[in-house]
Amino acid sequence: MELELRINGVIKSLDVAANESLLTSLRQAGYYSVKHGCETGECGACTVLIDGVPRPGCVTFTAQVGGCTLTTVESLGNARKLHPLQEAFIDTGAIQCGFCTPGMVLSAYALLKGNSSPTEEEVRDAISGNLCRCTGYVKPVQAVLRAAAVMRGETVAPISLPSSNTPNMALPTRTRAAHPVEAQATIPLHNPKTPLLAALPP
Repeated sequence: MELELRINGVIKSLDVAANESLLTSLRQAGYYSVKHGCETGECGACTVLIDGVPRPGCVTFTAQVGGCTLTTVESLGNARKLHPLQEAFIDTGAIQCGFCTPGMVLSAYALLKGNSSPTEEEVRDAISGNLCRCTGYVKPVQAVLRAAAVMRGETVAPISLPSSNTPNMALPTRTRAAHPVEAQATIPLHNPKTPLLAALPP
């Protein structure tokens, strides 16, 4: 059936099946930030804002959201101009594998739209529906609080990567034998002067 949806401010006409999930429809339409995860509405990887409220796209039928305003993370920023939330997630190192990041950013975005000065507890509650196996939630919480401060017009302190000279923080190395009679040489795995993250993954 033909259905008109307002996605990121643009009205689109999609041909969808009656039992098609919003997750499937959005990915077929090119919104790849909405991820396949648990398919049971528990992990938050497929989070979409439906009329400003975070909802799991995997257990929402597309036919249910006709006439609603849908928001995915693609609308928040791009590589040239990131949203403060995206910048904060990068700056604080809150992105690890990046799989859960779009959904978590959307949940945080919905929170900050209605609460410009959330407490740590409120941030944790807002992103509690987004499963993250990498970060332990410490850095994402820091990122949301940092973004909130930026969006309030406050000045935040810059965050720098740890120096390779910092005790117990040296980057790992691997060894190679240049020649059987030569001593082993160490090769750094990463140049500490090069940013680890340049943009928010889709």
